[in-house]
Formats: sequence, structure tokens, C-alpha cells
Amino acid sequence: MSPAQPARRQIGRSSAEDSQPPPEALNIGQVLAQLNADFPQITASKIRFLEEKGLLSPQRTPAGYRKYSIADVERLRFILALQRDQYLPLKVIRDYLDAIDRGERPEHLPGGISISPRMVSDELATELSGRAGNLTLDELKAETNAGSALIQELVSFGLISDDDGRYDDYALKVTKACVELQEHGIEPRHLRPFRAAADREISLVETAITPLASRKDVASRARATDTAHQISEICLSLHSALVHGQIARMDR
Repeated sequence: MSPAQPARRQIGRSSAEDSQPPPEALNIGQVLAQLNADFPQITASKIRFLEEKGLLSPQRTPAGYRKYSIADVERLRFILALQRDQYLPLKVIRDYLDAIDRGERPEHLPGGISISPRMVSDELATELSGRAGNLTLDELKAETNAGSALIQELVSFGLISDDDGRYDDYALKVTKACVELQEHGIEPRHLRPFRAAADREISLVETAITPLASRKDVASRARATDTAHQISEICLSLHSALVHGQIARMDR
């Protein structure tokens, strides 16, 4: 490594740990055994896929076998927790990890999640899963300042889902946006085209990822999910550009 390059620091490793002798390296089977309790769907193919996407860089033996450190295992826990509980695309997670590896300390992930670079402890797992949603009606109202009538309208127009009186993080975001729009005289009944547009976009994404989604192996399914996130982000950028372009023409 040249002097101009900052030292890369694996997430989940403290400076105190860096001063200790490196722990015995683990093979991929031992890594799976450590992760299986929290992430029973994890497979060797999924770990290799994450490596292919640049989120993980295990060392190699002279014979080419992967050898994982404890820091690699905790990095995997962090990635898998964000995927499972926050549904974040891999690019977002990778950019966040890259910033940490450069020695930066980003405070927020998209969606307002505020976490520090640390091992995925029980506390962090609770923090992540808590942010993922599962709010009661009273909690949703308290978080958004929405009234019961507004929330009922959002459910009736298909803008949010009521899962036996529980609401996920997406319902929280939609409700917050609709409360703000209501201040401008825009009611839930005006927003039905958004639901229809979202459904059409999902249909477009599903068509695009069909070749990957139809495969049964875990790596292909992981690629399909990541590709779906990428396509949806592009669609959102396109939508934003079209709307802002029309608004810009209002001043002409």
C-alpha cells in the first residue's frame, strides 16, 4: 500500500483489537456456522456474491482458499442486518462501508438511520429491526401527527397497508409525506395515481429481472433483488427529472 492511500479499516474492528494478534482465520463453513442462528438463509453462494459486489474482501491462502477474520464475520452481520431489516440496496451499503474503510465516520444511512460503525451486537440488531417498522396505530399517529381519519383513507386507497393493526417503515414514510401534502390541500384521494404508477413500475421491474428471479440458486435471487433496487432507483431518478423539468417550464 502506498503512503498516499489511507489504511482500510474493517467495520466491526476497534483500534484496541487492531493492536492484538490476529485471530485464527475461519473457512467459509465456519463463517456460515457463526451466522446461521441469526441468518438461517445465508449460504456460501450469497457470501461469494457479496464479495463479488465489493462489500467483502477476505484474505486468500497461497492455494487460493478464502480465509475470513472475525472482522469479516462482523462485517457480514452488519450487511445482512441492513438488508434484512432495512431493505437497503447493496450499493448504498457498500458506499457506507467504503466511507468507514476510508477512516470516515458517516452518521446516517438513507432513511435517517443513525448508527455508529460497530459490531452488530444485540443492541444494534434491536435498533435496526426497530427502525424497520412494526408500529401500532397509536405509534404511527404519534410519529407522523396524522389523524385516524387520514390513516384510514391511506389504507382504503391502497397507499399503506394495515397488517393486523401494525404498520411498517414504508407506511411511516408514506404517512409522513401525506401529512405534509395535506397542508397544501392534496388529499389521499388525489394520490391514487401514485399507487397505480408504483404498481406499473413494479411490473416493469419484475419483467426486467425475470431471467434472474426464475433461477433457484441463492446467488441468482440475491442478484435479482439487487437489480430490482437498481432499476427502481433509476425509475425514481427518471420520474424526478420529468417532474422537475415540467416545473422549470412554469417560469418560462
